[in-house]
Amino acid sequence: MTASVETDAGVRSDEQFILWILVWSELIAFGILLAAFLVLSLLHPESYAMAKLHLNGRLASFNTLVLIASGWFAAEAHRAQSIHIRRAALLGAAILGFLFVGIKVIEYSGEIRFAGDAAFHAFFELYFLITGFHLAHVIFLGFVMLAIARRAETETVRTVTTLWHVIDLVWLTIFPVLYLG
Repeated sequence: MTASVETDAGVRSDEQFILWILVWSELIAFGILLAAFLVLSLLHPESYAMAKLHLNGRLASFNTLVLIASGWFAAEAHRAQSIHIRRAALLGAAILGFLFVGIKVIEYSGEIRFAGDAAFHAFFELYFLITGFHLAHVIFLGFVMLAIARRAETETVRTVTTLWHVIDLVWLTIFPVLYLG
């Protein structure tokens, strides 16, 4: 027999606990990857600076705006009282998420040739690992949003939009570290 407590919002505390375990595990996983990237960039500053010249900062900047807009739609889905608005906002968030994926694939097409180049001291291997892991999360959560848009129940929407915002937050950390730092 398990005990669960209803909160003011009507959400069981065990559901919130599981959600926050997911959130923190994502943040820790990406934190470890970014820490490895930062350590190697301190050990090989010249090669990392040279490698960053091969990244497409304009596409990445535009993609950041796309993901922020997607996050706005996700927030609207969470706030919406009307199921029709909730559905539309979830679809908007998912579509912009998939646009992010498409732009990232275009960006990758110009960068993949540098992967494995020893002159860059694993920059591109870590770059593709970090951004690819993020991209997998965007794809997965985009499909989850499409799937739940049909019924768009409040608690399910709350859960997926919380995770979507975590992935937004992760990108807002990845972007300056990989492209600007």
